[in-house]
Amino acid sequence: MPYKAVIFDLDGTLLDTLEDLHASVNHALAQHGLPQRSLREIRSFLGNGVTELVRLSVPADCPEELASQVLDAFKERYALHSTDHTAPYPQVKELLRSISRRGLGCAVVSNKMDSAVQGLVSAHFPGLFDAVVGERAGVRRKPAPDSLLAVMDGLGLAARDVVYVGDSEVDLETARAAGVDCIAVSWGFRDRGFLVTHGATRIADTAAELAGLVLP
Repeated sequence: MPYKAVIFDLDGTLLDTLEDLHASVNHALAQHGLPQRSLREIRSFLGNGVTELVRLSVPADCPEELASQVLDAFKERYALHSTDHTAPYPQVKELLRSISRRGLGCAVVSNKMDSAVQGLVSAHFPGLFDAVVGERAGVRRKPAPDSLLAVMDGLGLAARDVVYVGDSEVDLETARAAGVDCIAVSWGFRDRGFLVTHGATRIADTAAELAGLVLP
């Protein structure tokens, strides 16, 4: 169906941020004498924001105060190294330019810290989005639909006008909660089988496939 806007998740959907997140988590763990995590483990922990990422990364019996210190160390390190290896997935920039040329609205709604979201979008996709929102104090993060609905309201969009694009079960749940269509992408932090198991009915394996699904 024709859409008036495409709203994207960021990590695992537009940007491959895994290596920088992995490095910052392990740096913070090492600072506090805690065991390291594999790339595969960090990949599976992503999707619910950095507080949850660190909670899953520290040992299960880690005291809350120590986990908080690890989180602070992660934030400090990631603020300085969020772009060391991060890059857009193949053909994503071309897709975003095509969306812009067709006159569709385009936005980002992410569970990543808002400061990091703003910096990464400015660095990699300047001028390509009408709204960009990350995790903010006082606003429930995905899968609660609050940020997605706020962006839709700000752009004057109804649910029927919007498709939400993401790479995880969190994104599928967010779209359902907001009452909007969802397209999952298989190139991010969850594979196709996982997405199908969690209810994905439309999955794009490449940016070209995604373009065919969202562009009029």
